[in-house]
Amino acid sequence: MRWKGRKALVTGAGGFIGSHLCEQLLREGAEVRAFVRYNSRNDPGLLGYLDRALFCSLDLQTGDLRDAGAMQRAVHGVDVVFHLGALIGIPYSYRNPREVVDTNVMGTLNILEAVRQHEVQRIVHTSTSEVYGTARMERIHEGHPLHGQSPYSASKIGADKLVESYVRSFGVNAVTIRPFNTYGPRQSRRALIPTIVSQALQGSTIKMGSLDTVRDFTYVTDTVAGMVAAAVANDVIGEEINLGTDSEISSGEVVRLVGALLNRELKVEIQSDRIRPSASEVQRLRSDNSKAATQLGWKPAISFEEGLRNVIAWFVANPVTKGVDQYEV
Repeated sequence: MRWKGRKALVTGAGGFIGSHLCEQLLREGAEVRAFVRYNSRNDPGLLGYLDRALFCSLDLQTGDLRDAGAMQRAVHGVDVVFHLGALIGIPYSYRNPREVVDTNVMGTLNILEAVRQHEVQRIVHTSTSEVYGTARMERIHEGHPLHGQSPYSASKIGADKLVESYVRSFGVNAVTIRPFNTYGPRQSRRALIPTIVSQALQGSTIKMGSLDTVRDFTYVTDTVAGMVAAAVANDVIGEEINLGTDSEISSGEVVRLVGALLNRELKVEIQSDRIRPSASEVQRLRSDNSKAATQLGWKPAISFEEGLRNVIAWFVANPVTKGVDQYEV
């Protein structure tokens, strides 16, 4: 096991991608410190879905990214940091932009300072394809201009630039990963695919916003594999690397495919409160993943149909009991 004896910190460990990353690192022999945002329920988030033996082997720490002292304690003694912690809801960023900026920008600053002071071997910083805004070309490469089309995307651009500055100014060993619309089991119904699947399992009418947005959907285990590869790859310090499938599908087509897999016809009801401001909505995202293939030896392994089947199976095993058609931010 290539990670045996190595210590990794995962911020945002209780989230969708973070919980899958912790699981994979543990299976590869790493000692994992999982940092989750404190709450009075002592709730570890989606880490609760891990196998009990794996969960019990975690070094679970709670706190807030905005607390510099908490970040210093979390980073102390680790070899690699995977920084996933962030507030990620785009609609939420319309309502509470200051909190989103404080968490995503200042939280990243606190992590970088701790990594710098403790001389951590590498930090894998998680960005997002949202930083590119609506595509100006068919396939988005890493040199595509950055556009802050929502407070969330602007906060992530700020965080990415902080990482760049710490590489250049202080020699911090950082690499930035940009996932394209990761999906899979455990994902919140706030996201498109869980929204569609959870509604489809309980009825034939799907409440939606726009049907025309186009995305590059990447299965969660593929995203995790790319992150793990970025932590050990040579000659990637200071680089920004896309993780996507180099394919695209519209929201309306996702509805049709879910219906086909469930062997039923689904009808769509458009709701105005699910539609984002026109100048803020990113209409199209499709990755150019050639850099990931060249520098990480990475390529996606899970087809979209297989991934959808896995999501459906997960929601069947973990049914939503109420509020399935309510809009989550």
